[in-house]
Amino acid sequence: MTLYVVGIGPGDEKYLSGEARAAIAASPVIAGYPLYLELISGLTAGKELFSTPMRREQERCAFALDKAASGKTTALVCSGDAAVYGMAALCLELSPRYPSVEIRVVPGITAALSGSALLGSPLTNDFAVISLSDLLTPWRVIEKRLDAAAAGGFVICLYNPSSKKRASYLSKACEIIMRYRCDKSVCGITRSIGRGGEECRILSLSELKETEVDMFTTVFIGNEQTALINGKMVTRRGYPLAAETE
Repeated sequence: MTLYVVGIGPGDEKYLSGEARAAIAASPVIAGYPLYLELISGLTAGKELFSTPMRREQERCAFALDKAASGKTTALVCSGDAAVYGMAALCLELSPRYPSVEIRVVPGITAALSGSALLGSPLTNDFAVISLSDLLTPWRVIEKRLDAAAAGGFVICLYNPSSKKRASYLSKACEIIMRYRCDKSVCGITRSIGRGGEECRILSLSELKETEVDMFTTVFIGNEQTALINGKMVTRRGYPLAAETE
């Protein structure tokens, strides 16, 4: 039987792909984090639902695989894209224990892309996506990745920038990036994309360093090609504009 690992995008059902809708419709069993099930509640009437809180992801994946192995087509839903900080990898890691289950990963719109669209076009050229959560990745490794991305001139998108236990992590990340970029570098933050209370703001790197954010925030840090143009955060690709060639 089939287990669909479905990326549902930022939240609002309008961001669901046709493939994601079809996978959810075809699945009598739906598993996910409670908030994610709430976001797709309009599509789950009459279905068996299962949820676990944060830090019980393995239990969630095992339940979904068990249900699929028992003969019930199942969908495990994730916010954004299922393979970007989602449950796709964990399900595939567990899959050798469930040889009868076919796992299909259904892509969704990750926060880097939906947030970029709100801000303008900050990810036009090469960029790096880094999570500041040290739950599964040691902070010393995160520091190395931040330093390398900043030194390489990448636009940087930060996931999980802060929490109650990690209130200073965004400030620390900015300090590392400031080794290579001026404090006026154009940055942006988005929050609760596609949900109630959606927010979007453009600010400087020095302002970002002093800004309080939470786990629902996605942070964008521009490079030398990033500018504020007509109220939007834009990273130039390098095309010569007509006015510049005359």
